[in-house]
Amino acid sequence: MKINVISHRADVQTAVQAALGRAMETCGGKMETYAKLKCPVKTSNLKNSITHHSSPEMAVVGTDVYYAPYVEFGHRQEPGRYVPAIGKRLVASYVDGIPYMAPAVENHADEYMGVIVGELRKL
Repeated sequence: MKINVISHRADVQTAVQAALGRAMETCGGKMETYAKLKCPVKTSNLKNSITHHSSPEMAVVGTDVYYAPYVEFGHRQEPGRYVPAIGKRLVASYVDGIPYMAPAVENHADEYMGVIVGELRKL
């Protein structure tokens, strides 16, 4: 009697990687959408700059606009300083942040997990 053992490990790994890639792309797109919905808009520059990239390991949402962290987390400023861009003198010494990135990720974690589990269940 002869027994042949055939491994499908490589096929399974490929299928899992593909499923995770699809899930991360879907999650990244959803995170981008949620961030844009929460993003404060004055000129639309910040909102339009929000993008995502994904791989089977992760989805990354972000922006390359230099002032994005100041909007997200708040910032200090010098009261009395004249700002030509807004045509006014600054009054407050601190401006509260308006979080838009963190809520896009944190407030929808269950939804993202559902996307990942859903893709893996299709295997």
